[in-house]
Amino acid sequence: MSSSVAYASDGAPRANAVVVWDRNAQTAMWDVAQQQPPEQSRSAAMVHGAIYDAVNAIAGTPYQPYLTTPRVKGAASMDAAVASAAYRVLSALFPDQRERLTTQYDEALAGIPAGGSKQRGIAVGDQAASAMIAARKNDGAYGDQTWAVGTEPGQWRPTPPAFASSSAWIAHLKPFLIPSGSMFRTSGPPTLTGKRYAQDINEVKKVGSKTSAVRTEDQTQAAIWWQDRNGGDWEIKRQLATTQRLSTLQTARMYAMVNLSKADATIACNSEKAAWHFWRPITAIREAGTDGNPDTTPDSDWEPLLDTPPHPDFTSGHTCSTGASMSSLTHFFGRDDLSFSAFSPDAGATRAYHSFSQALAEVIEARVWGGIHTRSADVQGAKIGKQVSAYMGTHYFKPRT
Repeated sequence: MSSSVAYASDGAPRANAVVVWDRNAQTAMWDVAQQQPPEQSRSAAMVHGAIYDAVNAIAGTPYQPYLTTPRVKGAASMDAAVASAAYRVLSALFPDQRERLTTQYDEALAGIPAGGSKQRGIAVGDQAASAMIAARKNDGAYGDQTWAVGTEPGQWRPTPPAFASSSAWIAHLKPFLIPSGSMFRTSGPPTLTGKRYAQDINEVKKVGSKTSAVRTEDQTQAAIWWQDRNGGDWEIKRQLATTQRLSTLQTARMYAMVNLSKADATIACNSEKAAWHFWRPITAIREAGTDGNPDTTPDSDWEPLLDTPPHPDFTSGHTCSTGASMSSLTHFFGRDDLSFSAFSPDAGATRAYHSFSQALAEVIEARVWGGIHTRSADVQGAKIGKQVSAYMGTHYFKPRT
Protein backbone atom coordinates (compact mmCIF):
# COMPACT_ATOMS: atom_id res chain seq x y z
CA MET A 1 0.00 0.00 0.00
CA SER A 2 1.19 3.51 -0.71
CA SER A 3 2.44 5.89 1.94
CA SER A 4 0.07 8.19 3.82
CA VAL A 5 2.74 10.86 4.18
CA ALA A 6 2.22 13.89 1.96
CA TYR A 7 4.63 16.80 1.69
CA ALA A 8 3.86 20.47 1.85
CA SER A 9 5.51 22.98 -0.46
CA ASP A 10 8.36 23.51 2.00
CA GLY A 11 9.15 19.79 2.08
CA ALA A 12 7.76 19.22 5.58
CA PRO A 13 5.60 16.13 6.07
CA ARG A 14 1.87 16.80 6.28
CA ALA A 15 -0.51 14.65 8.29
CA ASN A 16 -3.13 12.47 6.62
CA ALA A 17 -6.12 14.81 6.30
CA VAL A 18 -8.65 12.04 6.94
CA VAL A 19 -6.99 11.21 10.24
CA VAL A 20 -6.85 14.88 11.20
CA TRP A 21 -10.55 15.39 10.55
CA ASP A 22 -11.44 12.15 12.29
CA ARG A 23 -9.79 13.58 15.39
CA ASN A 24 -11.71 16.83 14.91
CA ALA A 25 -14.90 14.80 14.58
CA GLN A 26 -14.17 12.94 17.80
CA THR A 27 -13.75 16.24 19.60
CA ALA A 28 -17.05 17.53 18.25
CA MET A 29 -19.03 14.37 18.96
CA TRP A 30 -17.55 13.16 22.20
CA ASP A 31 -15.68 15.92 24.00
CA VAL A 32 -18.06 18.78 23.23
CA ALA A 33 -21.47 17.32 22.33
CA GLN A 34 -20.94 14.29 24.60
CA GLN A 35 -22.87 12.05 22.26
CA GLN A 36 -23.29 8.49 23.44
CA PRO A 37 -21.95 5.67 21.19
CA PRO A 38 -25.26 4.99 19.37
CA GLU A 39 -25.54 8.67 18.43
CA GLN A 40 -21.87 8.85 17.50
CA SER A 41 -22.28 6.00 15.06
CA ARG A 42 -24.67 8.04 12.91
CA SER A 43 -22.52 11.17 13.08
CA ALA A 44 -19.28 9.36 12.24
CA ALA A 45 -20.91 7.53 9.32
CA MET A 46 -22.15 10.81 7.86
CA VAL A 47 -18.73 12.49 8.15
CA HIS A 48 -16.74 9.62 6.69
CA GLY A 49 -19.26 8.73 4.01
CA ALA A 50 -18.98 12.29 2.69
CA ILE A 51 -15.19 12.31 2.93
CA TYR A 52 -15.01 9.05 1.00
CA ASP A 53 -17.21 10.24 -1.85
CA ALA A 54 -15.16 13.43 -2.19
CA VAL A 55 -11.76 11.72 -2.19
CA ASN A 56 -12.94 8.88 -4.41
CA ALA A 57 -14.17 11.39 -7.00
CA ILE A 58 -10.87 13.26 -7.07
CA ALA A 59 -8.98 9.97 -7.43
CA GLY A 60 -11.01 9.21 -10.56
CA THR A 61 -13.64 7.02 -8.88
CA PRO A 62 -11.60 3.79 -8.64
CA TYR A 63 -14.19 2.46 -6.19
CA GLN A 64 -17.97 2.46 -6.13
CA PRO A 65 -19.20 5.79 -4.73
CA TYR A 66 -21.45 5.69 -1.70
CA LEU A 67 -23.94 8.43 -2.57
CA THR A 68 -22.46 10.62 -5.27
CA THR A 69 -19.57 11.30 -7.61
CA PRO A 70 -19.00 15.06 -7.66
CA ARG A 71 -17.72 16.42 -10.95
CA VAL A 72 -14.02 17.25 -10.90
CA LYS A 73 -12.78 19.64 -13.60
CA GLY A 74 -9.01 19.55 -13.43
CA ALA A 75 -6.63 18.80 -10.58
CA ALA A 76 -8.23 19.09 -7.15
CA SER A 77 -6.71 19.03 -3.68
CA MET A 78 -7.74 15.97 -1.68
CA ASP A 79 -6.81 17.71 1.56
CA ALA A 80 -9.13 20.59 0.75
CA ALA A 81 -11.90 18.18 -0.18
CA VAL A 82 -11.53 16.23 3.07
CA ALA A 83 -11.58 19.41 5.14
CA SER A 84 -14.59 20.80 3.30
CA ALA A 85 -16.65 17.59 3.42
CA ALA A 86 -15.96 17.02 7.12
CA TYR A 87 -16.49 20.65 8.09
CA ARG A 88 -19.81 20.97 6.25
CA VAL A 89 -21.24 17.77 7.75
CA LEU A 90 -20.00 18.54 11.26
CA SER A 91 -21.40 22.06 11.04
CA ALA A 92 -24.78 20.66 10.04
CA LEU A 93 -24.69 18.14 12.88
CA PHE A 94 -23.44 20.59 15.51
CA PRO A 95 -24.46 24.15 14.55
CA ASP A 96 -23.65 25.42 18.03
CA GLN A 97 -20.01 24.40 17.44
CA ARG A 98 -19.71 26.27 14.15
CA GLU A 99 -17.29 28.91 15.44
CA ARG A 100 -14.82 26.33 16.76
CA LEU A 101 -15.20 24.14 13.67
CA THR A 102 -14.65 27.13 11.40
CA THR A 103 -11.37 27.85 13.17
CA GLN A 104 -10.24 24.26 12.52
CA TYR A 105 -11.38 24.51 8.91
CA ASP A 106 -9.58 27.80 8.30
CA GLU A 107 -6.39 26.39 9.81
CA ALA A 108 -6.61 23.33 7.56
CA LEU A 109 -7.12 25.41 4.43
CA ALA A 110 -4.31 27.78 5.38
CA GLY A 111 -1.84 24.91 4.98
CA ILE A 112 -2.93 24.25 1.38
CA PRO A 113 -1.41 26.38 -1.42
CA ALA A 114 -3.84 28.84 -2.97
CA GLY A 115 -5.06 28.21 -6.47
CA GLY A 116 -7.48 26.32 -8.64
CA SER A 117 -6.66 22.92 -7.15
CA LYS A 118 -7.55 24.13 -3.69
CA GLN A 119 -10.81 25.73 -4.82
CA ARG A 120 -11.82 22.68 -6.81
CA GLY A 121 -11.13 20.47 -3.80
CA ILE A 122 -13.33 22.66 -1.62
CA ALA A 123 -16.12 22.47 -4.20
CA VAL A 124 -15.93 18.66 -4.40
CA GLY A 125 -16.04 18.38 -0.61
CA ASP A 126 -19.04 20.73 -0.47
CA GLN A 127 -20.93 18.62 -3.02
CA ALA A 128 -20.24 15.36 -1.17
CA ALA A 129 -21.33 16.90 2.13
CA SER A 130 -24.52 18.31 0.62
CA ALA A 131 -25.44 14.89 -0.75
CA MET A 132 -24.91 13.27 2.65
CA ILE A 133 -26.86 15.92 4.55
CA ALA A 134 -29.75 15.62 2.10
CA ALA A 135 -29.72 11.81 2.27
CA ARG A 136 -29.98 11.81 6.05
CA LYS A 137 -32.75 14.37 6.29
CA ASN A 138 -35.76 12.89 8.09
CA ASP A 139 -33.91 9.61 8.66
CA GLY A 140 -35.54 9.08 12.05
CA ALA A 141 -32.78 10.56 14.18
CA TYR A 142 -33.83 11.79 17.60
CA GLY A 143 -37.38 10.47 17.33
CA ASP A 144 -39.62 10.23 20.36
CA GLN A 145 -39.66 6.42 20.62
CA THR A 146 -39.15 4.86 24.06
CA TRP A 147 -38.12 1.42 25.27
CA ALA A 148 -41.02 -0.79 26.36
CA VAL A 149 -40.92 -1.16 30.15
CA GLY A 150 -42.29 -4.44 31.45
CA THR A 151 -43.13 -5.95 34.80
CA GLU A 152 -43.08 -9.65 33.91
CA PRO A 153 -40.05 -11.95 34.26
CA GLY A 154 -37.62 -11.42 31.38
CA GLN A 155 -38.95 -7.99 30.46
CA TRP A 156 -36.68 -4.97 30.56
CA ARG A 157 -37.03 -2.22 33.08
CA PRO A 158 -34.73 0.73 33.94
CA THR A 159 -31.76 -0.21 36.10
CA PRO A 160 -29.74 1.42 38.86
CA PRO A 161 -28.03 3.71 39.48
CA ALA A 162 -29.72 6.15 37.08
CA PHE A 163 -32.89 4.17 36.25
CA ALA A 164 -32.70 5.84 32.83
CA SER A 165 -33.98 5.05 29.35
CA SER A 166 -32.37 6.55 26.26
CA SER A 167 -31.60 6.27 22.55
CA ALA A 168 -34.63 4.13 21.65
CA TRP A 169 -34.87 6.04 18.35
CA ILE A 170 -31.74 4.27 17.11
CA ALA A 171 -33.84 1.12 16.61
CA HIS A 172 -35.96 3.00 14.06
CA LEU A 173 -33.18 4.91 12.27
CA LYS A 174 -32.85 4.55 8.50
CA PRO A 175 -29.83 2.32 7.80
CA PHE A 176 -26.88 3.52 5.70
CA LEU A 177 -26.23 0.22 3.92
CA ILE A 178 -28.60 -2.62 4.75
CA PRO A 179 -32.20 -2.59 3.50
CA SER A 180 -33.74 -2.78 6.97
CA GLY A 181 -32.70 -2.69 10.61
CA SER A 182 -34.52 -5.99 11.11
CA MET A 183 -32.67 -7.72 8.28
CA PHE A 184 -30.63 -9.90 10.63
CA ARG A 185 -33.31 -10.62 13.23
CA THR A 186 -32.33 -13.39 15.64
CA SER A 187 -34.57 -15.97 17.29
CA GLY A 188 -34.28 -14.04 20.52
CA PRO A 189 -32.71 -14.59 23.94
CA PRO A 190 -32.67 -18.01 25.62
CA THR A 191 -35.88 -19.25 27.22
CA LEU A 192 -36.02 -18.31 30.90
CA THR A 193 -36.56 -21.87 32.06
CA GLY A 194 -33.81 -23.40 29.93
CA LYS A 195 -30.24 -24.49 30.70
CA ARG A 196 -28.67 -21.93 28.35
CA TYR A 197 -30.35 -19.10 30.23
CA ALA A 198 -29.26 -20.46 33.61
CA GLN A 199 -25.68 -20.78 32.37
CA ASP A 200 -25.73 -17.17 31.12
CA ILE A 201 -27.09 -15.75 34.34
CA ASN A 202 -24.93 -17.79 36.68
CA GLU A 203 -21.81 -16.90 34.70
CA VAL A 204 -22.38 -13.16 34.78
CA LYS A 205 -23.52 -13.36 38.40
CA LYS A 206 -20.21 -14.96 39.36
CA VAL A 207 -17.66 -13.18 37.20
CA GLY A 208 -19.44 -9.86 36.54
CA SER A 209 -20.17 -8.92 40.15
CA LYS A 210 -18.63 -5.75 41.52
CA THR A 211 -17.13 -7.88 44.30
CA SER A 212 -16.31 -10.97 42.21
CA ALA A 213 -13.71 -13.22 43.76
CA VAL A 214 -13.01 -15.06 40.50
CA ARG A 215 -12.53 -12.19 38.03
CA THR A 216 -8.83 -11.56 37.48
CA GLU A 217 -7.15 -8.16 37.52
CA ASP A 218 -6.61 -8.40 33.76
CA GLN A 219 -10.28 -9.22 33.19
CA THR A 220 -11.30 -6.23 35.31
CA GLN A 221 -8.98 -4.01 33.29
CA ALA A 222 -10.38 -5.37 30.02
CA ALA A 223 -13.97 -4.74 31.13
CA ILE A 224 -13.16 -1.13 31.96
CA TRP A 225 -11.02 -0.65 28.84
CA TRP A 226 -13.81 -1.76 26.52
CA GLN A 227 -16.35 0.36 28.37
CA ASP A 228 -14.22 3.50 27.96
CA ARG A 229 -15.33 5.23 24.76
CA ASN A 230 -12.89 8.14 25.17
CA GLY A 231 -10.34 6.91 22.70
CA GLY A 232 -9.86 3.19 22.10
CA ASP A 233 -12.11 2.66 19.09
CA TRP A 234 -11.11 5.96 17.52
CA GLU A 235 -7.41 5.41 18.15
CA ILE A 236 -7.33 1.93 16.60
CA LYS A 237 -8.34 3.19 13.15
CA ARG A 238 -6.00 6.17 13.32
CA GLN A 239 -3.13 3.92 14.38
CA LEU A 240 -3.79 1.47 11.54
CA ALA A 241 -3.91 4.28 8.99
CA THR A 242 -0.46 5.33 10.16
CA THR A 243 1.25 1.99 10.75
CA GLN A 244 -0.06 0.56 7.48
CA ARG A 245 0.97 3.74 5.64
CA LEU A 246 -2.39 4.26 3.98
CA SER A 247 -2.85 6.91 1.32
CA THR A 248 -5.59 9.52 1.68
CA LEU A 249 -7.87 7.48 -0.58
CA GLN A 250 -7.16 4.23 1.24
CA THR A 251 -7.77 5.89 4.60
CA ALA A 252 -11.04 7.42 3.43
CA ARG A 253 -12.25 4.06 2.12
CA MET A 254 -11.24 2.23 5.31
CA TYR A 255 -13.03 4.76 7.51
CA ALA A 256 -16.16 4.68 5.36
CA MET A 257 -16.31 0.89 5.37
CA VAL A 258 -15.87 0.68 9.13
CA ASN A 259 -18.05 3.57 10.21
CA LEU A 260 -21.01 2.90 7.93
CA SER A 261 -20.96 -0.78 8.88
CA LYS A 262 -20.80 0.14 12.56
CA ALA A 263 -23.72 2.51 12.20
CA ASP A 264 -25.90 -0.17 10.59
CA ALA A 265 -24.81 -2.80 13.11
CA THR A 266 -25.86 -0.38 15.85
CA ILE A 267 -29.24 0.09 14.18
CA ALA A 268 -29.70 -3.68 13.79
CA CYS A 269 -28.69 -4.27 17.39
CA ASN A 270 -31.15 -1.73 18.70
CA SER A 271 -33.84 -3.19 16.48
CA GLU A 272 -33.18 -6.44 18.36
CA LYS A 273 -33.45 -4.65 21.69
CA ALA A 274 -36.81 -3.19 20.68
CA ALA A 275 -38.06 -6.57 19.46
CA TRP A 276 -37.13 -8.55 22.57
CA HIS A 277 -36.89 -5.87 25.33
CA PHE A 278 -35.01 -8.40 27.48
CA TRP A 279 -34.01 -7.64 31.04
CA ARG A 280 -30.45 -6.84 32.04
CA PRO A 281 -28.35 -9.12 34.28
CA ILE A 282 -28.83 -6.91 37.33
CA THR A 283 -32.61 -7.31 37.09
CA ALA A 284 -32.44 -10.99 36.18
CA ILE A 285 -30.16 -11.81 39.11
CA ARG A 286 -32.05 -9.78 41.67
CA GLU A 287 -35.38 -11.23 40.52
CA ALA A 288 -34.22 -14.76 39.74
CA GLY A 289 -36.87 -16.12 42.07
CA THR A 290 -39.50 -15.19 39.48
CA ASP A 291 -37.95 -16.72 36.35
CA GLY A 292 -39.23 -20.26 36.87
CA ASN A 293 -35.75 -21.71 36.40
CA PRO A 294 -34.67 -24.18 39.13
CA ASP A 295 -30.98 -23.50 38.40
CA THR A 296 -31.01 -19.78 39.24
CA THR A 297 -31.24 -18.19 42.66
CA PRO A 298 -31.93 -14.54 43.50
CA ASP A 299 -29.48 -12.11 45.06
CA SER A 300 -31.27 -8.86 45.86
CA ASP A 301 -28.00 -7.04 46.64
CA TRP A 302 -26.06 -8.04 43.50
CA GLU A 303 -24.29 -5.23 41.62
CA PRO A 304 -22.30 -5.35 38.37
CA LEU A 305 -18.73 -4.12 38.01
CA LEU A 306 -19.86 -1.47 35.51
CA ASP A 307 -22.94 0.73 35.52
CA THR A 308 -25.63 -0.83 33.35
CA PRO A 309 -26.46 1.15 30.16
CA PRO A 310 -30.01 2.56 29.85
CA HIS A 311 -31.47 0.09 27.35
CA PRO A 312 -32.30 -3.64 27.08
CA ASP A 313 -29.79 -6.50 27.13
CA PHE A 314 -30.35 -8.45 23.93
CA THR A 315 -28.32 -7.91 21.81
CA SER A 316 -25.12 -6.22 22.95
CA GLY A 317 -24.53 -2.93 21.17
CA HIS A 318 -20.80 -3.01 21.82
CA THR A 319 -20.28 -6.46 20.33
CA CYS A 320 -22.50 -5.53 17.37
CA SER A 321 -20.42 -2.47 16.57
CA THR A 322 -17.09 -4.16 17.30
CA GLY A 323 -18.12 -7.18 15.24
CA ALA A 324 -18.82 -4.83 12.35
CA SER A 325 -15.65 -2.80 12.74
CA MET A 326 -13.24 -5.72 13.19
CA SER A 327 -14.83 -7.65 10.31
CA SER A 328 -14.70 -4.57 8.08
CA LEU A 329 -11.04 -4.02 8.91
CA THR A 330 -10.33 -7.66 8.07
CA HIS A 331 -12.13 -7.21 4.75
CA PHE A 332 -10.31 -3.97 3.95
CA PHE A 333 -6.81 -5.25 4.71
CA GLY A 334 -7.47 -8.74 3.38
CA ARG A 335 -6.00 -10.29 6.52
CA ASP A 336 -6.80 -10.75 10.19
CA ASP A 337 -3.33 -10.77 11.73
CA LEU A 338 -2.50 -7.08 12.10
CA SER A 339 -1.31 -5.71 15.44
CA PHE A 340 -2.72 -2.62 17.12
CA SER A 341 -3.21 -1.11 20.56
CA ALA A 342 -4.90 1.78 22.31
CA PHE A 343 -4.79 3.53 25.67
CA SER A 344 -7.81 3.92 27.94
CA PRO A 345 -7.80 6.78 30.45
CA ASP A 346 -10.51 5.06 32.50
CA ALA A 347 -8.59 1.79 32.73
CA GLY A 348 -5.26 3.61 32.97
CA ALA A 349 -3.81 1.04 30.62
CA THR A 350 -2.94 0.20 27.04
CA ARG A 351 -4.25 -3.04 25.63
CA ALA A 352 -2.66 -4.61 22.57
CA TYR A 353 -3.98 -7.14 20.06
CA HIS A 354 -2.32 -9.21 17.37
CA SER A 355 -5.46 -9.67 15.28
CA PHE A 356 -8.93 -8.26 14.69
CA SER A 357 -10.52 -11.55 15.74
CA GLN A 358 -8.65 -11.47 19.04
CA ALA A 359 -10.09 -8.05 19.85
CA LEU A 360 -13.62 -9.18 18.99
CA ALA A 361 -13.25 -12.32 21.11
CA GLU A 362 -12.17 -10.22 24.07
CA VAL A 363 -15.03 -7.73 23.91
CA ILE A 364 -17.49 -10.64 24.02
CA GLU A 365 -15.89 -11.70 27.30
CA ALA A 366 -15.42 -8.16 28.59
CA ARG A 367 -19.13 -7.34 28.59
CA VAL A 368 -19.74 -10.42 30.75
CA TRP A 369 -16.82 -9.52 33.03
CA GLY A 370 -18.35 -6.08 33.41
CA GLY A 371 -21.65 -7.60 34.53
CA ILE A 372 -23.78 -5.74 32.01
CA HIS A 373 -24.53 -8.36 29.33
CA THR A 374 -25.15 -12.08 29.11
CA ARG A 375 -22.93 -14.19 26.91
CA SER A 376 -25.82 -14.94 24.55
CA ALA A 377 -26.42 -11.21 24.03
CA ASP A 378 -22.70 -10.71 23.30
CA VAL A 379 -22.31 -13.65 20.91
CA GLN A 380 -25.43 -12.79 18.93
CA GLY A 381 -24.39 -9.14 18.80
CA ALA A 382 -20.99 -10.02 17.33
CA LYS A 383 -22.74 -12.22 14.78
CA ILE A 384 -24.98 -9.35 13.67
CA GLY A 385 -21.94 -7.10 13.31
CA LYS A 386 -20.23 -9.66 11.09
CA GLN A 387 -23.38 -10.07 8.99
CA VAL A 388 -23.64 -6.33 8.42
CA SER A 389 -19.97 -6.15 7.46
CA ALA A 390 -20.38 -9.06 5.04
CA TYR A 391 -23.32 -7.30 3.41
CA MET A 392 -21.23 -4.15 3.11
CA GLY A 393 -18.37 -6.05 1.49
CA THR A 394 -20.68 -7.58 -1.09
CA HIS A 395 -22.60 -4.44 -2.00
CA TYR A 396 -20.50 -1.32 -1.29
CA PHE A 397 -17.07 0.30 -1.74
CA LYS A 398 -15.92 -2.32 -4.26
CA PRO A 399 -13.28 -1.64 -6.91
CA ARG A 400 -14.81 -0.58 -10.20
CA THR A 401 -14.02 -2.89 -13.10
